[in-house]
Amino acid sequence: MMANPSIVTRDIQELVKDTENIYETVAIVSKRARQISSTMKEELSSKLAEFASTVDNLEEIFENREQIEISKFYERMPKPTILATEEFLEGKVYSRKREEETEK
Repeated sequence: MMANPSIVTRDIQELVKDTENIYETVAIVSKRARQISSTMKEELSSKLAEFASTVDNLEEIFENREQIEISKFYERMPKPTILATEEFLEGKVYSRKREEETEK
């Protein structure tokens, strides 16, 4: 999923249509953003781990173009908060309140 990485003004009414509470919406989006951030960090770490070298040769470090391209790709990606907000607005984020969990 590719979201617009630019800053976009959001309609508050659209954000609260499901929760009817802006604070609840922000909490849901922030939790999802943390999940996305964690996943992206794990992916980047695993890809960069392939380039880990036991030899500290400065020439190898500076010449590793593929590693630099991978890092730049992740830098250009939309931020996790933008992705989480898009998912929330598209109805792709599932959430439930703690009261609902204890009643079942």
